[in-house]
Amino acid sequence: MKVSDILRVKGGTLYTVTPDESLKRAVETMAEFDIGSLAVMEHGELVGMLTFREVIDTIAKNGGSVGEVRVGSVMDDHPMTCTPETELDEVRPMMLERHTRYMPVMDAGVLMGVISFYDVARAVVESQNFENRMLKAYIRDWPEDEPAGEGAATPRASWAARPAG
Repeated sequence: MKVSDILRVKGGTLYTVTPDESLKRAVETMAEFDIGSLAVMEHGELVGMLTFREVIDTIAKNGGSVGEVRVGSVMDDHPMTCTPETELDEVRPMMLERHTRYMPVMDAGVLMGVISFYDVARAVVESQNFENRMLKAYIRDWPEDEPAGEGAATPRASWAARPAG
């Protein structure tokens, strides 16, 4: 399964912010759309990612307030990215290694979307569920054993069923 499969299911909605926007406004956007990240764009290019991790860190450092902070001063300015052709088996360890919950998907310098660790986990579970259903259907349709004498194994009687003597 590829990242493009996740993007196809998620749809094309992108939530972005500029580096000079206030963190307060960015947090309001994240709350309004119930999202955990915003792609930070400048002049049509991805320049960073803002996630709830940076927001919480800023709030902790500012005594419980975002203050007058701008997105550009707290964003991750070197986010790890992938392409639509990246296999999920490659994405999972990348996200785990860097403890990344959100990953921008880039194609020839163009932001195609953002996938979350949740998106990846859901896709893997759905794929495994599909595989399990297929295996169960295969097992249900397993051919009957061949009659005895034609190479099929015959059940052996247990020692308790043998006559004494």
